Amino acid sequence: MSGRFLGLDPGLRATGWGVIDADGNRIRWIADGAIRSDADLPLAERLAQLFLGVTEVIGSYKPDAAAVEETFVNRNPASTLKLGQARGAVIAAAGTAGVAVVEYAPNRIKKTLVGAGHADKDQVAIMVRRLLPGCLARTADAADALAVAICHAQHSGGLARRIALAEGAR
Repeated sequence: MSGRFLGLDPGLRATGWGVIDADGNRIRWIADGAIRSDADLPLAERLAQLFLGVTEVIGSYKPDAAAVEETFVNRNPASTLKLGQARGAVIAAAGTAGVAVVEYAPNRIKKTLVGAGHADKDQVAIMVRRLLPGCLARTADAADALAVAICHAQHSGGLARRIALAEGAR
């Protein structure tokens, strides 16, 4: 599928983001970074920082679609809840901007990039840099976000083809 894709790796401390362009099977790095929230602020203000940060990224890069990693459950329920709230702020920012959001399981993202669903973060980051020459991905959060964007670019093309074929069969 062709288009501009925004990958998001939500976290309360830092939300990674990455933007790629896709044209068929070719992908190209556009930008990446991390939006940080101030740990000294109340939760509502931290979530607002994430929301506004994602809104700014969307305004700057104008993606056609966004993708986010599905939540995994931590052993610490409080951490899981905070992650869920951060995800909500990030997804709401995309939705408010009119950008459709798709979610992918962590294992699917890893399998798409590395070929193994249980690959470690270093393997994913290496593959991101290999697939996107010139990419900065200075933080693990940004590399993870680019991995999500690559996964969406790969899988949305297949989905778009299946929909077009199904509609043509009617």
